Amino acid sequence: MYAPAGVKTSKDFPIPDTMKAWVLGDPGQLSLASKPVPVPKRAEVLVRIDAVAICATDLEIIYHGPPALIRGKLPFNQDFTPGHEYMGTVAALGPGVDEYRIGQRVTVEIHAGCGQCKRCREGMYTACHNYGLNYGDVDKGHRANGFTTDGGFCEYQVNNINTLVPIADEMSDEEATLVVTAGTAMYGLTELGGLVAGESVVVTGPGPIGLLGVAVAKALGASPVILTGTRDNRLKIGLELGADHVVNVKNENPVDAVRRLNGGKGVDYVVECSGAAEALNEAARMVNRGGKICLAAFPHEAVPVDIAHIVRNNIYLYGIRGEGKSATHRAEAFMAQKRFDATKVHTHTFALDDLPTALRYAKDRVEDAIKVVVKARGVPAAQKEAAE
Repeated sequence: MYAPAGVKTSKDFPIPDTMKAWVLGDPGQLSLASKPVPVPKRAEVLVRIDAVAICATDLEIIYHGPPALIRGKLPFNQDFTPGHEYMGTVAALGPGVDEYRIGQRVTVEIHAGCGQCKRCREGMYTACHNYGLNYGDVDKGHRANGFTTDGGFCEYQVNNINTLVPIADEMSDEEATLVVTAGTAMYGLTELGGLVAGESVVVTGPGPIGLLGVAVAKALGASPVILTGTRDNRLKIGLELGADHVVNVKNENPVDAVRRLNGGKGVDYVVECSGAAEALNEAARMVNRGGKICLAAFPHEAVPVDIAHIVRNNIYLYGIRGEGKSATHRAEAFMAQKRFDATKVHTHTFALDDLPTALRYAKDRVEDAIKVVVKARGVPAAQKEAAE
């Protein structure tokens, strides 16, 4: 039975020596394997994974590779387990850890910087200079679980204590997997300089980050909040999460619509979550002079940008990576206080063994899937049957 030297465990949470884990082979190919349960080192804990949500970036990694980076290379055929939006229960404590207790429920951030490079010392741990260089050897300190070290499509994973966010017992496993998504939206608004109540915001793209971007912006006091997209069912959820107006870009020009809805002028901020080829140029025409744009998604190909318009109008661009500056803690506080209902973006649940089906639902948007959650334990029988 699992009992590494220096690691604190509890008889109330017995840990096996091996676990089930999905391993990435060739692009798009995952196989269910047995892996040793990882051992937490100093400033780390072992998390028993209870649930993990599927992110669009997981699909990018599984089918294309980037932004995952294993030993400086693409993640294929490197015994790599993807998945990063997970929550669970603290099952063991690494040497010297007393900040958390065994049995405590937590959700996780993705990134733990090395703490030594220039960016980490500035607090920009999601832009750690040691990103992706130490897979399998974390003594350097850097981790980005599901990107540069093993992730959450398994039963247990090690996390640095700096990446843990305690959650209330009242929060469901499914909702807890969404904290990191809300945290990404919170980080975007933080990098724009912090939202002041009454300022106007456009969110482009009603995916999970965009929808929760609406919720966070509204909870922070933005007015108006305008959501643009192409799917009426998702725009409707945006209204339920606090959007003052929604625009279906298939029916009207989004720039004209935004200016009309904002009294004929541009908005203060645009949070771009669609990754569409024309998104940046449209965002630059939605903001007022001196406005700010946060880029939270990326197109699949290089796109032309009207830089002259951006320069002439003193428009600021910010690219974000992940959920930095402890934005997840603030997002969890909003969710715990019921400032918005993040579960509105959760549509499907599957068992860990059914991960390929869950990925298909997320990738192909089967049954209008938005956020698909995979549970390592406790999947309702009806949903198990639906997956079969």
